[in-house]
Amino acid sequence: MTEPHPPKPQARADKVSLWQYMRLFRRDILSAQPARLYRAWMAEFRTPFFRSYMINDPDLIRRVLHEDPDAFPKSDRIGAGLRPLLGDSVFLTNGEVWKRQRRIIDPAFEGGRLRDAFPGILAAGRAGAARMTPGAEFQEIEAITSHIAADVIFRTLFSIPIEDETAAQVFTAFRDYQRSQPILNLAAFLPGPRWMPRFFRRGTKKTAREIRRLITRLTEDRLALIATGEAPDDLATKILTTKDPQTGQTFTLPEMVDQVAIFFLAGHETSASALAWALYLLALYPEWQKKAAVEAQDFDGSFAGLSKLKQTRDIFREALRLYPPVPMMVREATQDAVFRKRTVQSGAQVVLSPWHLHRHSRIWSDPDGFDPGRWQDDESKRAIRDAYLPFSSGPRVCIGAGFAMIEGVVLLAALLKNYRFEIDPARAPVPAAHLTVRSQSGIWLRFGLR
Repeated sequence: MTEPHPPKPQARADKVSLWQYMRLFRRDILSAQPARLYRAWMAEFRTPFFRSYMINDPDLIRRVLHEDPDAFPKSDRIGAGLRPLLGDSVFLTNGEVWKRQRRIIDPAFEGGRLRDAFPGILAAGRAGAARMTPGAEFQEIEAITSHIAADVIFRTLFSIPIEDETAAQVFTAFRDYQRSQPILNLAAFLPGPRWMPRFFRRGTKKTAREIRRLITRLTEDRLALIATGEAPDDLATKILTTKDPQTGQTFTLPEMVDQVAIFFLAGHETSASALAWALYLLALYPEWQKKAAVEAQDFDGSFAGLSKLKQTRDIFREALRLYPPVPMMVREATQDAVFRKRTVQSGAQVVLSPWHLHRHSRIWSDPDGFDPGRWQDDESKRAIRDAYLPFSSGPRVCIGAGFAMIEGVVLLAALLKNYRFEIDPARAPVPAAHLTVRSQSGIWLRFGLR
């Protein structure tokens, strides 16, 4: 008997008016897209103001992300929704500004530094497991994973737990911000940055200002500790003291606030999403949960012991394939190009969609099915190489990709060591894109002690 597939949004009809599409888009990016995109190599979308092209062709993806990334920089239409919070962070910038930022930030996430961050990740996972209250009632798991993921960020970035007063305030403010802005807002349909501010939802800018005020306080406190030689050797200290090898300059206070904002967004919001979906999938497929639980019981809590969490790692990879936290990435063509014999004019938007690419029916075997075993299957190697982008790829690959993979595996092991998770048959989660891929009405699970 074939196992049921995990839930995904119902795709819209192929033909709708621009007004209908805008309404669907505003409600949820994923369900606004037509079903044909799950097998198309390329698709063109037209608005009265610009054209957009989604590309699922692996050759085109390599061209945009690897071979000629400077010709396809990040589109500022992404910034329309995120700039009030992220400012000029490394997630939004392009060109020389972005290259300078990466030169300063990258050393903090090199392999040796990940070993240094591991104790903070493990401590957050164990603390999160200790806070959980098992019982007969179903609980909303995204709220729990958000709290744990935020704890990871504060412990590894600033060496403080989530219970710290300022950390708790940032977490609360960010929770208010999380669903207030989609990845792209309606400004994406209109020309010129002068249009963009009027489409922020009520309270979005105010909440973003509050988050940045709190981050500024944390950063100023850390700069004071650095000046006295009393700062802990964590990610914040590393980034604040690293000099650009070309100019010898470090980040200014406003620049560091921008970077901390994206670390919190990328390291908290995306990790919370991935962990919640992974737990749901394990509850939906209890035989895989049993395999991961065995590994969790044997995990000794050491960095070296991570190598033994092989099936847990494959489960987390498969969760990232089915529910990539960032479902779409947008680039902008800076010169005319030809994609699959079609002219893409300068200024056109180029959309890369991990959501559709990871479920592409002409690339993956059983694309909508949950199969962690595919990660050890030789037949899947080409699909994994050509069509797996949970952290993007090329020069702009996510800085924290390695961090996120360790974090996801460690947190799963910490929770599965203590708890057994069960689905709520009456409340199947429906994925929707906000800042990341979350469930429209939460992910409800019941968990009990093992």
